[in-house]
Amino acid sequence: MSRPPSPVPADHPIPARLEALRQAMRRHGVDACIVPSSDPHLSEYLPPRWQGREWLSGFTGSVGTFIATQDFAGVWTDGRYWTQAEDELAGSGIELMKISSGASTQYIDWLAATLQPGQVIAVDGGVLGLAIARQLRQALDARGVALRTDLDLLDEVWTGRPGLPDAPVYEHQPPHAATARADKLIALRAAMAQHGAERHLISTLDDIAYLFNLRGADVSYNPIFVSHAVVTPERATLFVADDKVPEAVRAALAADGVDVAPYAGLAAALAELAPNVTLLLDPRRVTHGTRQAVPHHVTVVEAINPTTFAKSRKTEEEAAHVRATMEQDGAALCEFFAWLEEALARRAEEALDEVAIDRHITAARARRPGFVSPSFGTIAGFRSNGAIMHYRATPAHCARIEGDGLLLIDSGGQYVGGTTDITRVVPVGAITVEHRRDFTLVLKGMMALSATRFPRGTRAPMLDAIARAPIWAAGIDFGHGTGHGVGYFLNVHEGPQSISPSAMPEPHTAMEPGMITSIEPGIYRPGKWGIRIENLVLNVPAEATEFGDFLAFETLTLCPIDTRCIDRTLLRADEIAWLNDYHATVLRRLRPHVQGAALAWLEERTTPL
Repeated sequence: MSRPPSPVPADHPIPARLEALRQAMRRHGVDACIVPSSDPHLSEYLPPRWQGREWLSGFTGSVGTFIATQDFAGVWTDGRYWTQAEDELAGSGIELMKISSGASTQYIDWLAATLQPGQVIAVDGGVLGLAIARQLRQALDARGVALRTDLDLLDEVWTGRPGLPDAPVYEHQPPHAATARADKLIALRAAMAQHGAERHLISTLDDIAYLFNLRGADVSYNPIFVSHAVVTPERATLFVADDKVPEAVRAALAADGVDVAPYAGLAAALAELAPNVTLLLDPRRVTHGTRQAVPHHVTVVEAINPTTFAKSRKTEEEAAHVRATMEQDGAALCEFFAWLEEALARRAEEALDEVAIDRHITAARARRPGFVSPSFGTIAGFRSNGAIMHYRATPAHCARIEGDGLLLIDSGGQYVGGTTDITRVVPVGAITVEHRRDFTLVLKGMMALSATRFPRGTRAPMLDAIARAPIWAAGIDFGHGTGHGVGYFLNVHEGPQSISPSAMPEPHTAMEPGMITSIEPGIYRPGKWGIRIENLVLNVPAEATEFGDFLAFETLTLCPIDTRCIDRTLLRADEIAWLNDYHATVLRRLRPHVQGAALAWLEERTTPL
């Protein structure tokens, strides 16, 4: 059951915003309004213009759906955000609606059960995913409830709503852009031909950035830019806001047959498609509003974007750049952890809190060549904060690191040669037998999956249980997926593969050579501590037998795992050997990049068990 809303303070800004929304709903004869965490590109991290769910509710988590009626308001989100949502929604008059996973559409069932025949629901079709729109309409039609997707009520009530982002677009240059834009377009057109399509619509921002070897800064953490693209057998058009593409970049694009058009021009371009044209689009990666702009006379083929497959399978050249990036990232982490241990040693003289962790780890990465930005907001959680899966410390809400306990640090960097994501847990002061037991169980799960071999084409969700098995054996589980795909100087969360029990083992989730995926099991004890250990791995060929081609994981992440947290009696000989081999590799690869205190820390933390 969700917690009932707290009393509303007189100076809370959210009730006034809710009332303005409800007035707009009454003006338009709307009984319920949905505001998803989404933009016209179905992005994970949203430009400010489309952070309407946060503006209306005050909940800042990256996943959640807001719904308001005249007498109710709620945010639906999953277990990763429950504690955060309870804190941020307190006093707003908005109820937390707990769901089982981030992919859940339980709010659709709630709407179908709550609204009466003849009532009307409004949602901005421009930010509503096509697949979700179809589910929503099917459920509401069965109840006789009308769905309007032509209203952006948020735009009516959001005073001072931000405009489109204006950061410039730039080229991802060789050698890190290892495949030329022209060659990517050739490969895409070949895939289009296999689908019998003369046009292809792309709205997902990382697909567009990958295809055109362009990068931007329109959202936090991911180096992408707001745009759409349409590709034909002869040319391609990039729909992007005016003045975002410098003349030199325009010229380079033109040389490869790519035209630049205004961002708002996509709908008109789709409306002009001829009756004999076949258009390829991905129903999971376009919005309902974008799909509505396609004329009925156009033949539409629905299939996953070919670029989604292509960008997930890193080339040998890209993998080499990622390995080099991991050495730089690992060296930065050595410098950071050496600083951290020194800071912990002098705690009596200098206050240390979770915000300082974020600041210092980002500064260490920023000193490394090729660094661009963090790849997501650093999670630094001490003691009970480590049990909040997507915790984010702020100056107004953070814990001092004092006394005894575990400190969980999940962080990553965007480099021109790759994207990193790593979680480590370190002891602060004295830790308990229970701490070590949980830590070792998580480590066993991470090592079990890291050492797995599997047939090429195995559906990624099927691998999830391998990491959970040692944790399940102790009667414990964790409430998130074991692994997500990772981009190449692109989104830190990338498909199509997902090692997760909530993901369907569909054909497009097949594991193929070149994919980079995280392995990150955990144990979380609310109010006590959280433990997660995360490495990134690369799918590489293992062997070919009469049963087919097998793949293995090459561990890419280079950073010691703190052996002070291990209960050695819980480890088998082969597990100890795996960890010692990993630490020997970390020491060999990172030693040339560090010196002084960082080198001393590296050598101490890679001492064999």
